[in-house]
Amino acid sequence: MSIKRPLVALSVAAVVALAGCTSETDDQNPESSPSAGAPEAGAGLPEADLEDVPDVVAEVNGEKVEREEFVTTYEGQLQQAAMSQQSTGQEVDQAALKKQVVEQLVGNRLLTQAADQSGIEATEEDVRTTLAGIATQNGMQSADEVIAALGEQGISEDEVRSDAASQFEVNAYIEAEADVEEPSEDELREQYDTIVEQMESQGGEGASQAEIPPFEDVRDQLAQQAMGEQQSAAVDEIVATLRDEGDVTIHL
Repeated sequence: MSIKRPLVALSVAAVVALAGCTSETDDQNPESSPSAGAPEAGAGLPEADLEDVPDVVAEVNGEKVEREEFVTTYEGQLQQAAMSQQSTGQEVDQAALKKQVVEQLVGNRLLTQAADQSGIEATEEDVRTTLAGIATQNGMQSADEVIAALGEQGISEDEVRSDAASQFEVNAYIEAEADVEEPSEDELREQYDTIVEQMESQGGEGASQAEIPPFEDVRDQLAQQAMGEQQSAAVDEIVATLRDEGDVTIHL
């Protein structure tokens, strides 16, 4: 069972850049090739269509979201989207992806501004913990490895630490604002029973009980997933409120 990590500031520059770095590494491994039928699957990924991207893609309460920030985020997400669709042969809808990315950047800028206004400040220990979490997400061993990987892309250590501090502050702000409660035991068992029914239905009568772990083994995972979903919904509400109360203009 997969767990949705309750991380919300997914577009902080360090995370986006690291995701792009990881994708490039994967793409250099042609043996993990897509299935036959995907057109020119091994020939590389689509080129980003950036002709219509203005110098300022959005303005959020007087702050500009500039082209460079958009391009960094967009190219990383385009790469990931294209790789995930190689097996089907479908092309990425770049127009839709652009809208998704600019909305994501606007939402993150609203959250960053709100966190800053709340007075939350990340300590050095908070920065180290955040970078360690990024390392774990990307299959790395330490914060130093994250800093080194991003340094190879021209991102200075000061920039990486600044981005990590911003990410911590946004997450702390959301934790303070979001009303997230741990689900009850009955709710978790109901969630577990639903998953079991789905697995049995997909596997038919021959589905092996051994493939379904006992409730006690996955209880904590289910709780984390449920709380992550609550937090994601809360973030959507927070961003919507900040946007209604703020001044947002999108130029893309």
